[in-house]
Amino acid sequence: MTDTTPQTDPTMWTGLLHAGLAGSFLGLPHVAADAEALRQRGAGAAVYGLPFDATNISRTGANYGPRGIREVSCQFLTYCATFDFDLVEALNPVDCGDCAVALANPERTFERAQTDIGAILDAGALPVTFGGDHSITIPAVRAVAERHEDPSLVLIDTHLDTAVDVGGELLNHCCPITRAVDAGFDPRKIVLVGISGWMNPRSELGYCQERGITVIWLDDLWQRGSARIVEEALAVAGAGDGLYLSFDVDSLDAAHVPGTCCPTPGGLTTREALELVRGIARHGLAGIDVVETAPSLDATPASALIAGRVALEAMAFHAGAGK
Repeated sequence: MTDTTPQTDPTMWTGLLHAGLAGSFLGLPHVAADAEALRQRGAGAAVYGLPFDATNISRTGANYGPRGIREVSCQFLTYCATFDFDLVEALNPVDCGDCAVALANPERTFERAQTDIGAILDAGALPVTFGGDHSITIPAVRAVAERHEDPSLVLIDTHLDTAVDVGGELLNHCCPITRAVDAGFDPRKIVLVGISGWMNPRSELGYCQERGITVIWLDDLWQRGSARIVEEALAVAGAGDGLYLSFDVDSLDAAHVPGTCCPTPGGLTTREALELVRGIARHGLAGIDVVETAPSLDATPASALIAGRVALEAMAFHAGAGK
C-alpha cells in the first residue's frame, strides 16, 4: 500500500514566525557550556552570548546585543536555498545561553567566559560569541590560545583596536588585539581588515607597525575588491593552526548599521562584509565573535539582523557551504 501521508519539510515554517518560546538563536536547542554535554549532543557549533559593555568609551547598549540578535533570528531559517545547505544537518548547532556577567567586573566576567568558551572548544565545537562590546574578544582569544600552539586572527573592523590600555585599563574594547598578542597570537599572523575613519590613534598604528601586524585599509578594499582582500588576509593569517575571526558591526557603513556604539560613515557595504566573512570562514575557523551590536540604538531591527546574518554565513562557510 502506498503511503500518501504528506511529508513534512523540516526547513519549512508551519506557523507564525514569532510563536513559540523565545530565547535561543534560530530556536536552536539550549545546551549548557559543558564539554561533555556538548559532545553528547554532537554539537559542531555553539552560540554563546556575552552581554557585557562596561568598557565602552562611546555610546552604550551592546550589552543588549545577544538578546537582540536572538530575537530577530526568527527571520532566518537554518537552510540556505542558494547553496541547498542546511546548517543543522552540517553542524548541529546549539545555543549555550549567556555568560553569567559579574556586574562592572571585567576580570571575573572574562574568567567565566573563558571557561565556558574553553568548554565549547574542548567539545570540538565552533564557538560563535555574540557581544557585547569588543572587549569580549579577550576571553575568547585566550581560550583559543590555550588550545592552539600557533593561532592566527583576522579582525574586520573600522578600528585598529590595538590600544595598549585605555586610561591604564587593560581590559577595554579598544584593546582586543593587544590582549590577543599577550595571550600568544603571533602578530605576524594577525590581519586587520577594513580599517578606516577618524578614530585610530597614532600610537595604535605604531603598535601594528612595530610588531608586524598587517593592516588592510578600507581604501585598499575599494581599490582591489573584497575577493582579493580575502586572498591577502589568508596569505598572512591562514598560516596558523587555528584562525579566529572577530567581526565588529561598526565596520559597516552607518547607513546599514546605526545600532552600534561608534557608527562609521562610509564603512563597508553589507555585500562587502558578507563576501569577506564567507571568504575567511571558508578556510575554517577556530572561533568567531560578532560584537558591538546595540539594538537599542537602532529604531529598526536592521543592525541585529546583519549581525545574525554574519554569524550564519560564518558558520555555514566554515562547514562547507558553497563548495
